[in-house]
Amino acid sequence: MPTPAPNAILRGGPIEVPDQTSMRYVDDIESILKLPIGNAYEHFRPTGEVLEHEGRNLRVFEWIRRTYVAE
Repeated sequence: MPTPAPNAILRGGPIEVPDQTSMRYVDDIESILKLPIGNAYEHFRPTGEVLEHEGRNLRVFEWIRRTYVAE
């Protein structure tokens, strides 16, 4: 099954968030996105902003916090 086309773009956050993950497909564009990176999760909240990129509308998600994986 092919990967769905990106429908979201991530803004802000720590430098460790790789550029290639900034545009991605998000199942629920109305909920906070919890993105695992290394031993932490980066949390992004959806905004009301939409950007057009290569003919696609991308919902903008803003970084809000980092939490760490419990060991």
